[in-house]
Amino acid sequence: MMPRLTNILYLFLLVLPFTFTLAHRIEIDPGEKECYFESLQPKDRMTITYEVGGSTGGGHLDIDFYVTDPQGKTIYTHHKKPQGSFSMSADRNGKFTYCFSNEMSSYARKVLSFNVHGQLYLGDQEQIAPVEQEVRDLSSGLQLVKDEQAYLVVRERVHRNTCESTNSRVKWWAIVQTVILFSLCAWNVHYLKSWFEVKRVL
Repeated sequence: MMPRLTNILYLFLLVLPFTFTLAHRIEIDPGEKECYFESLQPKDRMTITYEVGGSTGGGHLDIDFYVTDPQGKTIYTHHKKPQGSFSMSADRNGKFTYCFSNEMSSYARKVLSFNVHGQLYLGDQEQIAPVEQEVRDLSSGLQLVKDEQAYLVVRERVHRNTCESTNSRVKWWAIVQTVILFSLCAWNVHYLKSWFEVKRVL
């Protein structure tokens, strides 16, 4: 039992260097875009998840996302969405570029959180031991769970900010209504009082 556990731990440590994970939080000005690239080899996998966590200037929580291959050909697009996920397996060597575009907005800056993770397959897949392959799959699955948790945290923060903003607007609107009501009451009392005073003089 112990030797088998030791072998599994050894394989897990062996797999770790071949798994990359990148987490970012950026701000994209109106009319601008941010692009990044990953150098991949055939059969290398890459997954990108993203979420718009905020917007200044009252803009919508959305962004344009697209991916191009090493030849510059667009292989994926996702327009005007608040969040998204993209997975691919490279079919050639080269730099795959992915961009987040806020070019359609003229005034709203977008706050974006995104994760990039993948697994670099080194060597012939047919020669990988079944246990090692299972460990690699487990590592990839755990990373997906981690990304999903990060996505839920960002989404909860967005919803909380929306609720707080709505509550603040309701509060101030109630205050304004109260001030208007008391002002009207005071004006009516003053008007009626002045009317009776005029009658008394006559």
